[in-house]
Amino acid sequence: MASSLTCTGVIWALLSFLCAATSCVGFFMPYWLWGSQLGKSVSFGTFRRCSYPVHDESRQMMVMVEECGRYASFQGIPSAEWRICTVVTGLGCGLLLLVALTALMGCCVSELISRTVGRVAGGIQFLGGLLIGAGCALYPLGWDSEEVRQTCGYISGQFDLGKCEIGWAYYCTGAGAAASMLLCTWLACFSGKKQKHYPY
Repeated sequence: MASSLTCTGVIWALLSFLCAATSCVGFFMPYWLWGSQLGKSVSFGTFRRCSYPVHDESRQMMVMVEECGRYASFQGIPSAEWRICTVVTGLGCGLLLLVALTALMGCCVSELISRTVGRVAGGIQFLGGLLIGAGCALYPLGWDSEEVRQTCGYISGQFDLGKCEIGWAYYCTGAGAAASMLLCTWLACFSGKKQKHYPY
């Protein structure tokens, strides 16, 4: 099987896939923010949540349902900042995944990744990482929403966690984006083989 990648290109392809997978897993998981409500552990992502309060008619009190799931609609996401974060981070993850899968195909298909295509792919990775980074920067702006305040002891605000903690998925998403921007973008410049020029 012929490859269109140099040795550096193979490392770039594998690292690109690892970074994209890390960011995508972090984005999908609802463990960006941890807190507690009614004595139960609660966690949030950008568009998902684990554990939520419901009114129990038989006991006439609020109880926690310990399940994870998406919000019922896009408008159901607690704040406008988190809605923007969801779109921006999702776009960034999509770009990283697109480049990573193309790079992996370059390991098996000859003349797929030239030096120019590698540099363009690096630019797309930089843009994807930048979008994810912007999403991670926007996320704390939503900490003043009512749902988060209920979970964080009614003392959280923008860039103020209150009694909550940042979860592993937030770090995972940001680390994947940072590695894509810093390492993958640089390696992409040396990933493609020089194209052969045929006389005809």
